[in-house]
Amino acid sequence: MPEQPDPGHRRPVGADDGTVEAVGKVSEAYEWMIRARGSLYAFHQELGRADLILGEAVLQLRAAGHHDLADRVATEWLGRNALPDRWTFEVVEAFDDTYWNVAVDLEREVRETLLGGRRHVHESEMKVARRDGSDDAALPGPDDDVADHPGDGRPAT
Repeated sequence: MPEQPDPGHRRPVGADDGTVEAVGKVSEAYEWMIRARGSLYAFHQELGRADLILGEAVLQLRAAGHHDLADRVATEWLGRNALPDRWTFEVVEAFDDTYWNVAVDLEREVRETLLGGRRHVHESEMKVARRDGSDDAALPGPDDDVADHPGDGRPAT
């Protein structure tokens, strides 16, 4: 079985439990923010696709002789701002500039300052506890580690 936790996720010397837990919370918030950003980008792409489809519908309405309705859809709905004065690309850019970039920088700074830049130290310790039985809810196991780690340059043993 490979050494656990692996050196890249091991708690740095001098990092106490409270620090590891606090950085773990920062990381958890960061991961939720990543999910939220993904939802925002999905909204951007989905609404953009809807607008393209609506443009096709306008052409079809006109071709079918429904010029008045086509004109209303084209002037009142097609290309409409998603929020006041903003299309969705402007919303995601504003989010990135206002929130995302600050959060990415601060999450990294917290990790670098308190844990030597190591990621997922808290989760790594949870993994060990779940697998060695030291977690009250767990028994030792499962024994599913493999000797080689594809892609990391280490040879299989």
